[in-house]
Amino acid sequence: MRPLIVPDAPLAVLAIQDEIRRSDESRYDHRLHGVLLVAQGMSCRQAALVLGDAPRSVEYWVRAYGTRGLAGLQEKERPGRPPRLTTLHLEMIGRALRRPPEAAGITANLWDGKALAAFIECRFSVRLGVRQCQRLFRSLGFRLRKPRPEISHADPELQRAHKKTPNADGRS
Repeated sequence: MRPLIVPDAPLAVLAIQDEIRRSDESRYDHRLHGVLLVAQGMSCRQAALVLGDAPRSVEYWVRAYGTRGLAGLQEKERPGRPPRLTTLHLEMIGRALRRPPEAAGITANLWDGKALAAFIECRFSVRLGVRQCQRLFRSLGFRLRKPRPEISHADPELQRAHKKTPNADGRS
């Protein structure tokens, strides 16, 4: 039997790893596979190499399974301050960014970090820095696009009068 080949394998590996990290259930399944490989006789280092993780991570999973069973492999609450903007707030911000700032009551010509910070503070009473608002643009899938200034076109008659060489062939 011929071996199967995954087209563009390095990119496929990155995409699959991204998908595993995206969902809580797939991260749990990934940890289960790591513990399963160790249970079948692989070392933590070998299992980590197969799974594309750090050996220390596989060691943590095996220890967690040993002390708490399957519950030790499930996703836990992550440390850190809770976000100040809820998912509902982010949806409302996304809708507002699709319209001009004037429609949201902000006196600005275009959405930038300052305008977004003012909108969020006015609407949700949450103070965010300009830089954080710029990051928020990217996370919501927007990018800053400044309009190009209109350049006035020169008058061809004035240009001809100003030229040193009036003939088209370059000779005076």
